[in-house]
Amino acid sequence: MSSIRLRLLAWLAGPIVFVNLAAAALAYLLAWAPAGLAFDAALQEAARAAARDPLAATHPARRADGGELTWVAVRAGGRVLAGAPGLPPALPEGAVGDAMLDGEPVRHTSVRAVADGQPAVLTLARTVRQRRQVRAAMLRGLVLLESVCSLALVGLIWVSVTNGLAPLARLRASLDRRDSVNLAPLPEQDMGHELQPVAAAFNALLERIAGASRAQREFQANVAHQLRTPLAGARLQLEWLAERHRGDSDTAAAVTRLLATNERLTRETNQLLALARAEPSQPGRARFAPVDLARLVGDGVQSFVERAAARDIDLGFALAPATVDGDVFLLRDLLDNLVDNALRYTPQGGSVTVRCGAAAAGAPAAGAMLEVEDDGPGIPPAERARVFERFVRLAPDGGATGSGLGLAIVRDIARLHGARVELGDGAGGKGARFTVHFPALRT
Repeated sequence: MSSIRLRLLAWLAGPIVFVNLAAAALAYLLAWAPAGLAFDAALQEAARAAARDPLAATHPARRADGGELTWVAVRAGGRVLAGAPGLPPALPEGAVGDAMLDGEPVRHTSVRAVADGQPAVLTLARTVRQRRQVRAAMLRGLVLLESVCSLALVGLIWVSVTNGLAPLARLRASLDRRDSVNLAPLPEQDMGHELQPVAAAFNALLERIAGASRAQREFQANVAHQLRTPLAGARLQLEWLAERHRGDSDTAAAVTRLLATNERLTRETNQLLALARAEPSQPGRARFAPVDLARLVGDGVQSFVERAAARDIDLGFALAPATVDGDVFLLRDLLDNLVDNALRYTPQGGSVTVRCGAAAAGAPAAGAMLEVEDDGPGIPPAERARVFERFVRLAPDGGATGSGLGLAIVRDIARLHGARVELGDGAGGKGARFTVHFPALRT
């Protein structure tokens, strides 16, 4: 995937570096032009000085001037009177030209002179070693300077592009910090002008998602609520039929099966209603208040005593003072689903223990804890992550029934309260222990 930062860097750095290099070339030409004129002026001045005594200037024919080799020739009437005969032809006075002499490039010029009483032309040629040294030094300096400037420009562009994209980075970080249920709109006023349309479009999408989620929850809650009344009426009618046809074994068996089906439907309807209330995206925190967890657990467990006694299950509890910040109805749903799950999977003659109290030292949360432990078949470690998914039901003994929503409701209610559900082995490595770690009360 292409990076906007890299694309902006390429679009900006390429032209800027090109212009910088073009400016460097122009600076080189502007710097070398006067230097070349100065060398030519020095060459002409040396020729004029030699023209004052041309015959003496040709002896010796080659001499070194500051590392340069110099040749002088005096011509008159088309012949060489003195000096090096291999010099290039004379140039018009004041002109300077290039030539090769003894395999080395030279720069030469000509001036008028008088030799042996007759008009003559003095030609002076000099190697260009110093010119090359000066030109190379200028190139090295300019290359170094332009390299440093180009790197500085690229770094400046990178910093500028990064700062320019900072609002986009903040927007990404803000979205990364959100969980899957946070559909609050983005603050458009805190963003740059270019990002405001993006934020507005994103907020419109969030609003549509929130509306669809709200409609789904309302439909789910309405269906569950509307089903509760006819199911309760059907149960009364079935109980009346069972009482009336008690002597008819076939009818009584059929009514008993219908009552079991009605009970299952009623339970699943109640679970759907609890699931709608426990949806993490529900705006329910406004209803949160300090809840006496020990009292809630004590009252909640009482409703399961008769059911536990019918299967000879020892249902006990150990309650210590604890207070959590939450919704009492949702917390009651959480407790009911944990206890119901434990009773379903605990065999006849087993035991279920419910505990609550302050969090122990080293617990994942510093607030309170709620624990439900049974001595049933337990849950294999490989399957423990799946049991909190919706409609996943594990029945090791094949006898337990259910829709697979109970523990999903527990998970959602715990998330809504900022709590964490931990699943481990029961006492002695037998059974299962569900522990809900609640955060400390907000001050």
